[in-house]
Order: sequence, then C-alpha cells, then structure tokens
Amino acid sequence: MSTATTASVSTHILDTSVGRPAGNVAVSLAARSGSGAQWTALGGSTTDADGRCKDLPALPEGTTHVRLDFAVEEYFSTHQSSDKKQAEAQQDAPRVRDSGAFFPEVAITFAVTPGEHYHVPLLLNPFGYSVYRGS
Repeated sequence: MSTATTASVSTHILDTSVGRPAGNVAVSLAARSGSGAQWTALGGSTTDADGRCKDLPALPEGTTHVRLDFAVEEYFSTHQSSDKKQAEAQQDAPRVRDSGAFFPEVAITFAVTPGEHYHVPLLLNPFGYSVYRGS
C-alpha cells in the first residue's frame, strides 16, 4: 500500500497465446531515486496460479523509477510442448524455438510518483509482449 511519501507496485502476467495466467514466473523488483542514480535490488516474488505477484517488496521513500524483471524463459520451457503443438496447428504461425524463449526475460522500467499505486500487467506470448498501467 502506498503512503503520501512512497509509491506501490503490483503486477500480473497473462499468457495471451493460451488465454490463461502465467503462473510460477519469477519477478524481480528494483528501484532508484533519480535518472542518474544506481538501481537498488529490492527483492522479488513469483507469480501464483492466477499469474499475480501479491507480495512484491515495498518501495523506499524517494523512489522515482521502478524496474520489474520477469524471468519468462523457464515458463516457456515448461509450456513449450503445448505451445509447439498449437503453433504447428496454425499453418502460417512461426515455429516455436527448440532452444527456449525468444524473449528469455522482460524488463520493464517506469516512473512513479509518491502516493500513487502502479499496477503494471504483462501480456505475454512466445514472440512478443505488451505492458500497460492498469488499475
């Protein structure tokens, strides 16, 4: 929860290739106070069966930028066989890589304002991703 002097962050992941939440994905959180400042790793979490991280660390006072790192390679490795079958069923679909994810990790950096909550969902598929500020 944010206070007047801090911001707060939450996220979830939806695998749009199968229309389901992406569970068991490691998410790391880092913060900095100013564009030129060093990043400070704050810790992380793992998405639950609903694709949500409910226990991301709190942001320190003075945070101006946040970075979420999603480790999606292992997720796609464990779901690759079903994704490969789906891709092969579509004549013009690109082939799923045998060597792992096309994007092995996704790093999202955004600016924050004290007192605001930022929900940043990741819409993910084997060959692309999208993020937005949710509510």
